[in-house]
Amino acid sequence: MRFTEINLFGVYVAPMSVMMVAAWVVTIGLRRFAARFGLMPYVWHPALFVFAVYMIVLSSITLIVAR
Repeated sequence: MRFTEINLFGVYVAPMSVMMVAAWVVTIGLRRFAARFGLMPYVWHPALFVFAVYMIVLSSITLIVAR
């Protein structure tokens, strides 16, 4: 797939920005899942952990879309 601009309600946006929003939504869900089951207290640096999970999700989405 070519990464071409996406028409979003008459505004052309880069596809990477749409993928970033999608990764952010997935990361929020994963963060709530971890908080619900009490996994966050076991993480050394929660903000760094959430950022790393966001980067993993974003790169995974990018790789899936690029195929």
